[in-house]
Amino acid sequence: MESRDWPAPAKINLFLHVTGRRADGYHLLQTLFQFVDHGDTLTFRLRDDGAIGRLNALAGVPPEQDLVVRAARRLQEAAGVRAGVDILVEKRLPMGGGLGGGSSDAATVLVALNALWGAGLSVDQLAALGLGLGADVPVFVRGEAAWAEGVGERLTPCPAPEGPVLVITPPCNVETRVVFQDPELTRNTPAITMPALSLPATRNDCEPVTRRLYPEVGAALDWLARHAPARMSGTGASVFAMFTDERAAAEVARQVPAQWPHFLARRVNRSPLLDRLAAARAL
Repeated sequence: MESRDWPAPAKINLFLHVTGRRADGYHLLQTLFQFVDHGDTLTFRLRDDGAIGRLNALAGVPPEQDLVVRAARRLQEAAGVRAGVDILVEKRLPMGGGLGGGSSDAATVLVALNALWGAGLSVDQLAALGLGLGADVPVFVRGEAAWAEGVGERLTPCPAPEGPVLVITPPCNVETRVVFQDPELTRNTPAITMPALSLPATRNDCEPVTRRLYPEVGAALDWLARHAPARMSGTGASVFAMFTDERAAAEVARQVPAQWPHFLARRVNRSPLLDRLAAARAL
């Protein structure tokens, strides 16, 4: 059986504060995740021999490190599933873009195969499996815009205004590890509470470091800021501006310099993955 058109949407961080660092080196964060109705698309071809494979391997990434393959194997082991699968990933989201592409792909694998294999795991169980793959995976599994704390795993539903968003990704691969290890990274931003959240008073603590290490990101931020308030998602390289008017967003999109890949989409509080899951269950 083949099951197509499973979305793995992008996310944006509406802000990102680094509030501390644990003894094990992991950083403590506060952020607000929102989804974008643009992303990768996955196709699943079920098989009965238990084998798991990816039909279009990610260049430079061996199967044992591929989040898509690892997610399928984790679910197979946790649920005691005997079936296998071949997975095809149509990539639209850039690597190293701060849009959560790899984490979103992994979450879509968990959610889709849980349904297609009839594994029967709960959303909480899937989120726990996802956390072992990456701190961003649980928010994609749950599919709701969320306030996140801890290392990003403590999630509270938190809808934000929806509307057009223009995303620009300069052609550079930002290494999250390098940004978080930089000695100049701010690590002591005072924690805030969700009820007191005011987005204009927030920032992305990673931006100064990413600007210094990857000047193209700074150039894109500066260009976009001349047209609308601009922010960086995660550690970059992607930067974005939120709009209330679609025509204004489209006009700015037409002016983006040719050297910068970009897309115009909508920011949404409900992941398109949940709609696809509902459609699969209705069959």
